[in-house]
Amino acid sequence: MSHEHIATEESKRLVETSAGLGLPHEQIAALIGIDDKTLRKHYRTELDLGKAKASAQIAKTLFNKAQSGDTTALIWWTKAQMRWAETQKQELSGPNGSAQQHVVTWKK
Repeated sequence: MSHEHIATEESKRLVETSAGLGLPHEQIAALIGIDDKTLRKHYRTELDLGKAKASAQIAKTLFNKAQSGDTTALIWWTKAQMRWAETQKQELSGPNGSAQQHVVTWKK
């Protein structure tokens, strides 16, 4: 005799919150007393929404910090969202800053 799991409003909230906090599926399943396969079967929406809502809240906080002038947040935002990157330029020169000379020798 098998017992079908029934999702409650309370268990849905717990799954959504736990997913948003980044808990692995196995740990979320253990919290409500089911295995991870049953968790994914009955709580797919809550797993997805929890992660999405948490990401949105973090993005909002980061954006607000960047808008208020937080330099670290500004740098992160430009790199992650605007695809800016730090570049390095290297210049090579010969002795005393003169131009480099290259000699090519061909051997038979």
